[in-house]
Amino acid sequence: MKVKKVMHKGATCVEARTSVREIAKQMRDSDVGAIPIKANGQLVGIVTDRDIACRALGNSGDIGKMTAKDVMTKKVVCCSPDDDVEVAIEVMEAKKIRRLPVTDSHKAMIGMLSLGDISHRVGKGTSGEVLRAVSGHHV
Repeated sequence: MKVKKVMHKGATCVEARTSVREIAKQMRDSDVGAIPIKANGQLVGIVTDRDIACRALGNSGDIGKMTAKDVMTKKVVCCSPDDDVEVAIEVMEAKKIRRLPVTDSHKAMIGMLSLGDISHRVGKGTSGEVLRAVSGHHV
């Protein structure tokens, strides 16, 4: 099965100058745990709820002045819509990440592949294995 059959199509992206507070509001309102960051139409980073908790709040920064650029993960691991889901799952397991942005050949964001997406489209055994591997560092 291909990633494009499993992924959530579309994603709200913001610019690197967007405030952390605005990103948190977008996460709440969209019920998502990650917001991709773009520049010139290309994916340049991602801010997760964990980034906000650890890099903004945990580092005692002035959250009122912080932007996506201050807290985002810059080296974003992505996949292609034409990748096999099994390959994407292997990447998620190896990197211990819960979400993979899906980008086209120009690094433009076209969707997101999450553990939730996988759990709804593949068998319970595979879903359980991915979850166990991704959260393995908590054991």
